[in-house]
Amino acid sequence: MRIAQIAPLCECVPPKLYGGTERIVSYLTEELVRQGHDVTLFASGDSKTLAKLVPCCDTALRLNPSTMDPLPYHVMMVEQVRQQAHEFDILHFHVDYLHAPLVRQLSRPALTTHHGRLDSPDLARFYGMFHDMPLVSISKDQRGYLRQAHWIGTVHHGLPCDLLPFQPTPRGGYLAFLGRISPEKRPDLAIEIAAKAGVPLKIAAKVDRVDQAYWDEKIQPMVRAHSNVQFIGEIDEGEKAELLGNATALLFPIDWPEPFGLVMIEAMACGTPVIALRRGSVSEIVEEGISGLIVDNVEQAVAAVCRVAELDRAKVRAAFERRFAVERMAKDYVDVYRRLVASRRLLRRESRGGLEPARGGGAEPGFQSASLSRQTAHQIR
Repeated sequence: MRIAQIAPLCECVPPKLYGGTERIVSYLTEELVRQGHDVTLFASGDSKTLAKLVPCCDTALRLNPSTMDPLPYHVMMVEQVRQQAHEFDILHFHVDYLHAPLVRQLSRPALTTHHGRLDSPDLARFYGMFHDMPLVSISKDQRGYLRQAHWIGTVHHGLPCDLLPFQPTPRGGYLAFLGRISPEKRPDLAIEIAAKAGVPLKIAAKVDRVDQAYWDEKIQPMVRAHSNVQFIGEIDEGEKAELLGNATALLFPIDWPEPFGLVMIEAMACGTPVIALRRGSVSEIVEEGISGLIVDNVEQAVAAVCRVAELDRAKVRAAFERRFAVERMAKDYVDVYRRLVASRRLLRRESRGGLEPARGGGAEPGFQSASLSRQTAHQIR
């Protein structure tokens, strides 16, 4: 297939440091190329890929001190995609909803993977208008906040199996926290859990400007007050393998509707079990008693720290390979692509046969068209 992948521009693909969405776009793009597809990546100019790269800005915007507003660059990227859309069989967007008005006008089918939280009432209103925009969720839980949206599939993330090496015998004797310093990620709970369990904690995380006050006023004082806590900052892929592979467990004490939680499967790839609060997608990703322990409060998490050594790290790794390999992710997406392309072709045939396309849907009828047959509707679910 001729596939366009459209990535955010704030980080390069793959990102040098933090950047879950761009990392997944990279894994997916490279695996699609490996499987023989003709892939074009719309991304920042410093991205690295085996696909054809269309640079939509010179460098990743977050680390570019001269960039004051990322929005103009994303709008220009959407225009580049519009101009080249006819060259592809399918367009796969990873940029939330900026492109929504364009989708109905495109000459080729398009889908959007939502990588973030969807519990905002603003989004509910947005998808009341763009109810026919084909969406893919990264967990079933993520869908629950936008039930009226046009979901055409759920695809869990996947990683290359050789990306993070299996570590059967961790030598660190510590717990790990990896991600962002932000209120919803609850690094404060990670510190509290480690302190009550009497186990060292290593925190590898970035501090966004929007969370600087939270770091300054809450987390940094806690780090200084606990001698068992080490703050490392942002880390790269090699440092991630070392941190996760030698940890006794990953702490994932989130307090928000986590849509997936990439760090959980990164830990599993190393054989490191996950101790996570029961929020968002956690129950979909962690297999209780196999790849980790799911808890409901700090006290249960402290008890889990004492029990986690009972889990077989080889079985943790096996669970990762069985459920979260990049080959499975790419196959799932290709299945969605093919169904969407077939549905568009069928819809066109129906229109040529005399059925009226939906009104107000632009040059191409929307997927909630009145002319959509039951057979077509079934194909895209």
